[in-house]
Amino acid sequence: MFQLRFDGGRQQRYLPDHRSVLRYVLMIGPHAADTAFEVWTEGAPVRLADGSPGGRTFELAEVIDVAAPGAYDRLRAALAADAAPARTGAG
Repeated sequence: MFQLRFDGGRQQRYLPDHRSVLRYVLMIGPHAADTAFEVWTEGAPVRLADGSPGGRTFELAEVIDVAAPGAYDRLRAALAADAAPARTGAG
């Protein structure tokens, strides 16, 4: 599970995988009020004092700034690389 925070933290989306994060940033980036997108990954679950589950935590994994030169090209390349089938050993 990934959490994407943007527009200065006023907006957040929960997405199932990194590919979804990349697609979402490519789609919404040109229209967002802020150019920085924080990508958070799910961390260790919170445990209460009695040992019962207390919820999820998220850890900052990366910040995507779409204002950086070539940012959209890098996102498209990363998305294409994620879609490429894994290659096995030389045949």
